[in-house]
Amino acid sequence: MAKKCEFSPGDYVVYPAHGVGRVTDIHEQEISGITIELIAIQFDKDRMTLRIPVDKAHSSGLRRLSSRKMMDDALTTLKGRSRAKKTMWSRRAQEYEAKINSGDPVSIAEVVRDLHRADDQPEQSYSERQMYQAALERLARELAALEKIDEETAAQKLEKLLKAA
Repeated sequence: MAKKCEFSPGDYVVYPAHGVGRVTDIHEQEISGITIELIAIQFDKDRMTLRIPVDKAHSSGLRRLSSRKMMDDALTTLKGRSRAKKTMWSRRAQEYEAKINSGDPVSIAEVVRDLHRADDQPEQSYSERQMYQAALERLARELAALEKIDEETAAQKLEKLLKAA
């Protein structure tokens, strides 16, 4: 194999489209007569296992958990002022979706911050609530894995920061 795998079984990793998963195995598999080394990643939340060729791991966006500093930057972003634009929801929704799927904690935190509604603010549409929940869960999963706490505690911690802002 040309490329050495930088991940090991047991490592928590982030795959942009699915969030936090855990490497369960690195193995070779023969597909159409070609032997490929694959990384198997388990996403418990989605009850899914993803297999990515080792040589495509980097280009697919697979990465280790954020550093403490990067997560702190994301938490600081949550405390900032909402920068929600007054453009049509469909356009904003596309931008938010792209930020969530980027896998970047600071971008995801921007979505959470922009879509968060305080108790005294007007009701959100169904799609806004869905997108807010998706972003909050994605950020909470990474925070939970980083701080070795459960997801619910991580989500509560994030919402507490939002309410304090």
